[in-house]
Amino acid sequence: MSDALKLEAVTKRYGRVTALAGVDLDVGGGQTVAVLGPNGAGKSTLLSIALGLLTPDAGSARVLGRTPAETVRSGRVGVLPQESGLLEDVRVAELVAAVAGMHPKPLTPERAMRAAGVEPIAGQRAGRLSGGQRQRVRFALCVAGDPDLLVLDEPTVGLDVEGRRAFWQEVRARTARGRTAVFATHDLTEADDYADRIVLLAEGRVVADGPVATVKSLFAAYEEVRDVRVEGTDLESAFLSLTGGRD
Repeated sequence: MSDALKLEAVTKRYGRVTALAGVDLDVGGGQTVAVLGPNGAGKSTLLSIALGLLTPDAGSARVLGRTPAETVRSGRVGVLPQESGLLEDVRVAELVAAVAGMHPKPLTPERAMRAAGVEPIAGQRAGRLSGGQRQRVRFALCVAGDPDLLVLDEPTVGLDVEGRRAFWQEVRARTARGRTAVFATHDLTEADDYADRIVLLAEGRVVADGPVATVKSLFAAYEEVRDVRVEGTDLESAFLSLTGGRD
């Protein structure tokens, strides 16, 4: 699968604030790509454009060869937003079955629940779940349609260590079969552990893009020359934010 996600010169502004400034991005099939950056870097805006929730002010976006809205409507994209509600009075198994039934070629509800590790709570109502359990249910809904592309915004927030491990095992199993995952995070360690490629955003621009080892080497080089750096650069801003501002 080529060009699972393709952005060309995408710009998005909110009044006087430029959230994205001419972003180019080409994601092929079978990749796990981390969109990494500090808060306010433009990560959520980028994902919203990829999902057709926002229209760029300039540039273009294509998902699996079609417009984002067309591809999302076709059921080929699974979405795990940073925040989303659940139907509080509905049992987990019923909720997963209902969402799976909306897709043309879904996973069985049992398979979707197993992928997210929610089989033990299948009979519970969503309103009685903990934060971590609710996030697992959201992931079950995300994969219920057996999508070709996963778009994940801070996907492991609220999950414990075991929950994170199971989550990434499922994501990597899917990409091993040629599916694609794009996830936004501000956690450099998570990107290092699970991504094949890092796209580093700072102030709405791509300041680094490549294999994890290549992008990590930029941080290493930055640390080596930090005493003579030119302050105020996009790379410096990203580095300081992602490393807790240490000097």
